[in-house]
Amino acid sequence: MRKRRKRRKKEPEQMSESWLLPYADLMTLLLALFIVLFASSSIDAEKLEEMSAVFNEIFDGGTGIMDSSAPTPVPIPQEDVGEDDENSSYIEDRKSLEGIQSRVDEYIAVHELENQFDTSMTDEGLLVTIRDSILFNPGKADIREEYLPLATELTELLVFDPPRHIVVTGHTDNVPMNSAEFSSNWDLSVIRAVNFLKLMMNNEEIDPLYFSAKGYGEFQPIASNDTAEGRAKNRRVEILIQPLILEDGTKKEFNN
Repeated sequence: MRKRRKRRKKEPEQMSESWLLPYADLMTLLLALFIVLFASSSIDAEKLEEMSAVFNEIFDGGTGIMDSSAPTPVPIPQEDVGEDDENSSYIEDRKSLEGIQSRVDEYIAVHELENQFDTSMTDEGLLVTIRDSILFNPGKADIREEYLPLATELTELLVFDPPRHIVVTGHTDNVPMNSAEFSSNWDLSVIRAVNFLKLMMNNEEIDPLYFSAKGYGEFQPIASNDTAEGRAKNRRVEILIQPLILEDGTKKEFNN
Protein backbone atom coordinates (compact mmCIF):
# COMPACT_ATOMS: atom_id res chain seq x y z
CA MET A 1 0.00 0.00 0.00
CA ARG A 2 1.10 3.45 -0.81
CA LYS A 3 1.75 5.64 2.04
CA ARG A 4 -0.03 8.89 1.90
CA ARG A 5 2.23 11.80 2.03
CA LYS A 6 1.37 14.28 4.64
CA ARG A 7 0.67 17.68 3.20
CA ARG A 8 2.71 20.36 4.68
CA LYS A 9 0.80 23.09 6.17
CA LYS A 10 1.36 26.40 4.45
CA GLU A 11 3.26 28.84 6.56
CA PRO A 12 1.30 32.06 7.07
CA GLU A 13 2.58 34.73 4.81
CA GLN A 14 4.28 37.51 6.61
CA MET A 15 2.99 40.98 5.69
CA SER A 16 5.73 43.06 4.21
CA GLU A 17 6.43 46.39 5.90
CA SER A 18 8.44 47.73 3.04
CA TRP A 19 5.67 50.24 2.24
CA LEU A 20 6.22 52.10 5.49
CA LEU A 21 9.51 53.63 4.38
CA PRO A 22 8.24 55.42 1.23
CA TYR A 23 5.07 56.41 3.12
CA ALA A 24 7.14 57.99 5.90
CA ASP A 25 9.30 59.75 3.33
CA LEU A 26 6.19 61.09 1.60
CA MET A 27 4.74 62.42 4.85
CA THR A 28 8.07 64.05 5.71
CA LEU A 29 8.19 65.75 2.33
CA LEU A 30 4.62 66.97 2.71
CA LEU A 31 5.38 68.40 6.13
CA ALA A 32 8.52 70.06 4.82
CA LEU A 33 6.58 71.54 1.90
CA PHE A 34 3.92 72.82 4.28
CA ILE A 35 6.58 74.49 6.46
CA VAL A 36 8.12 76.21 3.43
CA LEU A 37 4.75 77.47 2.21
CA PHE A 38 3.83 78.54 5.69
CA ALA A 39 7.12 80.41 6.18
CA SER A 40 6.81 82.22 2.85
CA SER A 41 3.32 83.50 3.60
CA SER A 42 2.67 86.89 5.18
CA ILE A 43 2.72 86.03 8.91
CA ASP A 44 4.60 87.46 11.79
CA ALA A 45 7.73 85.90 13.29
CA GLU A 46 5.95 84.94 16.49
CA LYS A 47 3.44 82.69 14.68
CA LEU A 48 6.22 81.09 12.59
CA GLU A 49 8.25 80.31 15.70
CA GLU A 50 5.25 78.69 17.39
CA MET A 51 4.49 76.52 14.37
CA SER A 52 8.16 75.48 14.02
CA ALA A 53 8.18 74.42 17.67
CA VAL A 54 5.15 72.19 17.03
CA PHE A 55 6.82 70.45 14.08
CA ASN A 56 10.09 70.04 16.01
CA GLU A 57 8.21 68.38 18.81
CA ILE A 58 6.59 65.94 16.38
CA PHE A 59 9.89 65.02 14.68
CA ASP A 60 11.71 64.66 18.02
CA GLY A 61 9.21 62.05 19.21
CA GLY A 62 6.95 64.29 21.27
CA THR A 63 3.23 63.96 21.53
CA GLY A 64 1.76 63.22 18.12
CA ILE A 65 -1.14 64.97 16.57
CA MET A 66 -3.43 61.97 16.96
CA ASP A 67 -2.44 61.57 20.63
CA SER A 68 -3.37 65.08 21.57
CA SER A 69 -6.53 65.27 23.65
CA ALA A 70 -7.33 68.83 22.65
CA PRO A 71 -5.92 71.39 20.26
CA THR A 72 -3.46 73.85 21.69
CA PRO A 73 -5.04 77.31 21.82
CA VAL A 74 -3.32 79.85 19.61
CA PRO A 75 -2.69 83.14 21.42
CA ILE A 76 -4.29 86.22 19.87
CA PRO A 77 -1.66 88.59 18.46
CA GLN A 78 -1.20 91.66 20.60
CA GLU A 79 -2.06 94.02 17.77
CA ASP A 80 -5.47 92.36 17.38
CA VAL A 81 -6.19 92.83 21.06
CA GLY A 82 -5.40 96.52 20.73
CA GLU A 83 -7.78 96.88 17.80
CA ASP A 84 -10.55 95.18 19.75
CA ASP A 85 -10.01 97.54 22.67
CA GLU A 86 -10.12 100.55 20.34
CA ASN A 87 -13.33 99.40 18.67
CA SER A 88 -14.88 98.63 22.05
CA SER A 89 -14.07 102.11 23.36
CA TYR A 90 -15.53 103.75 20.26
CA ILE A 91 -18.71 101.63 20.40
CA GLU A 92 -19.23 102.33 24.11
CA ASP A 93 -18.81 106.07 23.53
CA ARG A 94 -21.26 105.92 20.63
CA LYS A 95 -23.80 104.17 22.84
CA SER A 96 -23.33 106.90 25.44
CA LEU A 97 -24.10 109.56 22.81
CA GLU A 98 -27.18 107.63 21.77
CA GLY A 99 -28.30 107.63 25.41
CA ILE A 100 -27.92 111.42 25.50
CA GLN A 101 -29.94 111.65 22.30
CA SER A 102 -32.72 109.56 23.86
CA ARG A 103 -32.92 111.89 26.87
CA VAL A 104 -33.06 115.00 24.67
CA ASP A 105 -35.70 113.39 22.44
CA GLU A 106 -37.76 112.57 25.54
CA TYR A 107 -37.49 116.19 26.67
CA ILE A 108 -38.64 117.38 23.22
CA ALA A 109 -41.61 114.99 23.25
CA VAL A 110 -42.73 115.93 26.78
CA HIS A 111 -42.74 119.65 25.90
CA GLU A 112 -44.21 119.03 22.42
CA LEU A 113 -41.32 120.78 20.69
CA GLU A 114 -40.98 118.50 17.67
CA ASN A 115 -41.45 121.42 15.26
CA GLN A 116 -38.76 123.54 16.94
CA PHE A 117 -36.18 120.97 18.05
CA ASP A 118 -34.46 118.13 16.24
CA THR A 119 -31.65 115.67 17.04
CA SER A 120 -29.46 113.66 14.69
CA MET A 121 -26.37 111.48 15.05
CA THR A 122 -23.58 112.60 12.71
CA ASP A 123 -19.95 111.65 12.11
CA GLU A 124 -18.97 114.67 14.23
CA GLY A 125 -21.21 113.75 17.15
CA LEU A 126 -24.76 114.36 18.39
CA LEU A 127 -26.33 117.42 16.77
CA VAL A 128 -29.22 119.23 18.49
CA THR A 129 -30.92 121.76 16.19
CA ILE A 130 -33.10 124.61 17.52
CA ARG A 131 -35.18 126.73 15.15
CA ASP A 132 -34.51 130.41 15.71
CA SER A 133 -38.25 131.18 16.07
CA ILE A 134 -38.33 129.63 19.52
CA LEU A 135 -35.32 131.59 20.75
CA PHE A 136 -35.13 134.93 18.94
CA ASN A 137 -37.30 137.61 17.42
CA PRO A 138 -36.60 138.35 13.72
CA GLY A 139 -33.28 140.15 13.30
CA LYS A 140 -32.56 139.98 17.05
CA ALA A 141 -29.99 138.06 19.05
CA ASP A 142 -31.47 138.24 22.56
CA ILE A 143 -33.19 135.05 23.70
CA ARG A 144 -36.91 135.65 24.18
CA GLU A 145 -37.83 135.83 27.86
CA GLU A 146 -40.70 133.36 27.63
CA TYR A 147 -38.27 130.68 26.42
CA LEU A 148 -35.49 131.30 28.91
CA PRO A 149 -36.71 128.55 31.32
CA LEU A 150 -36.93 126.12 28.40
CA ALA A 151 -33.38 126.85 27.26
CA THR A 152 -32.15 126.54 30.86
CA GLU A 153 -33.75 123.11 31.24
CA LEU A 154 -32.15 121.99 27.99
CA THR A 155 -28.78 123.12 29.32
CA GLU A 156 -29.15 120.76 32.29
CA LEU A 157 -29.21 117.85 29.85
CA LEU A 158 -25.76 118.90 28.63
CA VAL A 159 -23.93 118.26 31.90
CA PHE A 160 -21.76 115.18 31.43
CA ASP A 161 -19.25 113.19 33.45
CA PRO A 162 -16.68 113.04 31.98
CA PRO A 163 -17.33 116.40 30.31
CA ARG A 164 -17.71 116.56 26.54
CA HIS A 165 -16.72 119.34 24.19
CA ILE A 166 -19.75 121.25 22.92
CA VAL A 167 -19.85 123.73 20.05
CA VAL A 168 -22.78 126.17 19.69
CA THR A 169 -23.18 127.43 16.11
CA GLY A 170 -25.47 130.14 14.71
CA HIS A 171 -26.95 130.09 11.18
CA THR A 172 -29.20 132.48 9.22
CA ASP A 173 -31.03 132.61 5.90
CA ASN A 174 -29.75 134.64 2.97
CA VAL A 175 -31.91 137.72 3.53
CA PRO A 176 -29.40 140.60 3.81
CA MET A 177 -28.89 141.93 7.31
CA ASN A 178 -27.91 145.59 7.63
CA SER A 179 -29.20 147.19 10.77
CA ALA A 180 -27.84 149.52 13.42
CA GLU A 181 -27.13 146.45 15.58
CA PHE A 182 -25.80 143.96 12.98
CA SER A 183 -24.04 144.77 9.74
CA SER A 184 -24.26 141.23 8.31
CA ASN A 185 -25.75 137.79 8.80
CA TRP A 186 -22.36 136.70 10.07
CA ASP A 187 -22.62 139.15 12.96
CA LEU A 188 -26.16 138.05 13.76
CA SER A 189 -25.34 134.33 13.70
CA VAL A 190 -22.25 134.72 15.91
CA ILE A 191 -23.98 136.87 18.55
CA ARG A 192 -26.94 134.48 18.71
CA ALA A 193 -24.57 131.58 19.35
CA VAL A 194 -22.66 133.55 21.97
CA ASN A 195 -25.84 134.61 23.77
CA PHE A 196 -27.08 131.02 23.93
CA LEU A 197 -23.65 129.99 25.21
CA LYS A 198 -23.80 132.65 27.93
CA LEU A 199 -27.14 131.25 29.03
CA MET A 200 -25.58 127.80 29.32
CA MET A 201 -22.75 129.20 31.43
CA ASN A 202 -25.30 130.16 34.13
CA ASN A 203 -25.26 126.48 35.07
CA GLU A 204 -22.49 126.11 37.65
CA GLU A 205 -22.00 122.43 36.78
CA ILE A 206 -20.76 123.35 33.30
CA ASP A 207 -17.05 123.87 32.73
CA PRO A 208 -16.52 126.75 30.23
CA LEU A 209 -13.30 125.08 29.11
CA TYR A 210 -15.30 122.58 27.06
CA PHE A 211 -17.60 125.07 25.31
CA SER A 212 -17.17 127.30 22.26
CA ALA A 213 -19.36 129.34 19.90
CA LYS A 214 -19.17 130.32 16.24
CA GLY A 215 -21.37 131.59 13.41
CA TYR A 216 -21.67 130.72 9.73
CA GLY A 217 -24.22 133.33 8.69
CA GLU A 218 -26.06 132.21 5.56
CA PHE A 219 -23.28 130.02 4.19
CA GLN A 220 -24.26 126.58 5.50
CA PRO A 221 -27.94 126.23 4.58
CA ILE A 222 -29.79 122.95 5.13
CA ALA A 223 -32.70 123.93 2.85
CA SER A 224 -33.38 126.15 -0.12
CA ASN A 225 -33.60 129.87 0.58
CA ASP A 226 -36.06 130.26 -2.32
CA THR A 227 -39.06 129.54 -0.08
CA ALA A 228 -40.23 130.89 3.26
CA GLU A 229 -40.24 127.37 4.67
CA GLY A 230 -36.65 126.76 3.57
CA ARG A 231 -35.45 130.07 5.00
CA ALA A 232 -37.12 129.22 8.32
CA LYS A 233 -35.17 125.94 8.48
CA ASN A 234 -31.90 127.73 7.76
CA ARG A 235 -32.38 130.15 10.65
CA ARG A 236 -31.22 127.96 13.50
CA VAL A 237 -28.84 127.38 16.39
CA GLU A 238 -27.00 124.06 16.50
CA ILE A 239 -25.50 122.39 19.54
CA LEU A 240 -22.86 119.80 18.62
CA ILE A 241 -22.02 117.33 21.39
CA GLN A 242 -18.72 115.83 20.35
CA PRO A 243 -17.56 112.24 20.96
CA LEU A 244 -14.85 111.38 23.47
CA ILE A 245 -13.41 108.58 21.30
CA LEU A 246 -12.91 108.65 17.54
CA GLU A 247 -13.55 105.64 15.31
CA ASP A 248 -9.84 104.77 15.21
CA GLY A 249 -9.77 104.52 19.00
CA THR A 250 -7.95 107.80 19.66
CA LYS A 251 -9.25 110.48 21.99
CA LYS A 252 -11.03 113.41 20.43
CA GLU A 253 -8.86 116.51 20.21
CA PHE A 254 -10.62 119.79 20.97
CA ASN A 255 -10.74 122.14 17.98
CA ASN A 256 -12.79 125.30 18.09
